[in-house]
Amino acid sequence: MIRHWLLAFRPKTLTAALVPVLVASAFAHLEGFTLSGWLLFCILGSALCIQIATNLFNDAIDFKKGADKTRVGPTRVTQSGLIGEKTVFAVAGGFCLLALALGIPLVMQGGWPLMIVGLSSLFLAYGYTGGPFPLAYLGLGDLFVILYFGLLAVGVSFFIFTGLWLPLSFLLGLQVGLLSAVLIALNNLRDAPLDAKVGKKTWAVQFGDRFVQLEITLFIVLSYLIQIFWVYHYGRSWFLIYLVTLPLAVKIVRITFTFQERAELIGCLGKSAGLHMLMGLSFILGSLL
Repeated sequence: MIRHWLLAFRPKTLTAALVPVLVASAFAHLEGFTLSGWLLFCILGSALCIQIATNLFNDAIDFKKGADKTRVGPTRVTQSGLIGEKTVFAVAGGFCLLALALGIPLVMQGGWPLMIVGLSSLFLAYGYTGGPFPLAYLGLGDLFVILYFGLLAVGVSFFIFTGLWLPLSFLLGLQVGLLSAVLIALNNLRDAPLDAKVGKKTWAVQFGDRFVQLEITLFIVLSYLIQIFWVYHYGRSWFLIYLVTLPLAVKIVRITFTFQERAELIGCLGKSAGLHMLMGLSFILGSLL
């Protein structure tokens, strides 16, 4: 049963929650601020809970809508019958409550802006695939990820640590969010034929494979350009560590353009998650060394 739940949590996607918080803490350190270990724990815990809840809601809701039939991606626990739909919904709700509890100290620290961001994040954990306006089914998933797992995740975390809304923190958030969106784009590219059948209007369904291939390429290229900006802005050559990931990035793009079967994109998801994580690690090292 534990193995089934770990499968439902989708561990490879959890970097999307961890990386923004960790790079925000490194950026706060770079700007000369002292970090609170308690606040860092609360932000990380809350972000992880929201990510897991989102994954669980997605698992159960896609099953209800038939979006996981004959899927070519990793096993989904509701569709495969490993865990019941009601149980998955209940546990997802439990993680939302835990995220809410961990968010209380953050609201006390940051005030009403944190309350708005926190409550909207909890709502969209369900609203990403559920509710009357499911973002993923309306073609808004990519933009949602850039906003909530990039711009806001980094900018708000930095604000909690420092009390400042710094424009550069949102540039860093954009860099993180673009690589998170690559994960979503690859997932949508893989599932496009089935998504079209169930009315899931992702960009891959609306605009076709070539659009998404170019989207993925653009987002990856922009992540490197922003990294080079950090080198010049702070005068720290350690930020260039990120360039060692270029072969991995090239491989992701090449597979995206040359795949023969959509199942080939499954391995590409792991590679893109690794690129996302390595970008965060390179920024952290560049900030500390």
